[in-house]
Amino acid sequence: MPIHLVVLVLFAALLHASWNALLRGGTDRLWSMTVMCVAIAVSCVLAATFMVRPAPESWGYALLSGLLHVGYNLFLVRSYRVGDLGQIYPISRGSSPVLITLGAAAFAGESIAPGELLGIALVSGGIISLAFRGRSLSVPSLPYALGTGVFIAAYSVVDGIGARLSGAPLAYTVWMCALWGVLMPVVYIGLRDARSLFCVRPGTVSAVVGGLVSLLAYGVVIYAMNEAPLGAVSALRETSVLFAVLIGYLFLGETLTVRRILACVVIVSGTLLIG
Repeated sequence: MPIHLVVLVLFAALLHASWNALLRGGTDRLWSMTVMCVAIAVSCVLAATFMVRPAPESWGYALLSGLLHVGYNLFLVRSYRVGDLGQIYPISRGSSPVLITLGAAAFAGESIAPGELLGIALVSGGIISLAFRGRSLSVPSLPYALGTGVFIAAYSVVDGIGARLSGAPLAYTVWMCALWGVLMPVVYIGLRDARSLFCVRPGTVSAVVGGLVSLLAYGVVIYAMNEAPLGAVSALRETSVLFAVLIGYLFLGETLTVRRILACVVIVSGTLLIG
């Protein structure tokens, strides 16, 4: 993979870990996630007025991705109810690169070099190992964390194909995120009410900033997916777990063990093989 794409995706990984830490640190995560989506919707609608429309062939992919992103949001919020950042994040993010590689081979006809395939396996294995406590994987919300990984894989493959069909990956990203940003508040209002969503409370600014950061991070990833294999891009993006481990240790009071340090070494090794 070209070095400039590696650097861009690693930057997106740092941004992604940052907004997940903001979400995990909040008290009402469904509300925080929905406010993030409102900020995404507003900014994307404004940006779309200055862009060409994506090719019609990509519109169905954008709508499907928006729906998958809502499912991802709900599963992620549910996962964080009883799990900490240092476990939920590795499981959900570590399971997706291999799934994306398989999905890209099945639906996008992609092939990947043996060295990159080994790098993807090392990154995924290293990431998932971060969630272990001793020899066991004891996570109360494990099904939701794994379900989150499945949603990540599904929308990543859909967006990789959609961006390539669109003829304008940036415009595709804006349209898709606008749909996602509109759908999530509708779901929130159905689950709760409109009044609680639009009231100003502590954490509003953080949620808005988190939404804009997540939009920038995913825009970078979709651009990279348009230029490189989906599985390799995904594996590099999931190095955000390294940043999440550090953020969890420094700001959320989570432990940093020898096992986690060794797992990080494995992830870095995989990253070097991909890059």
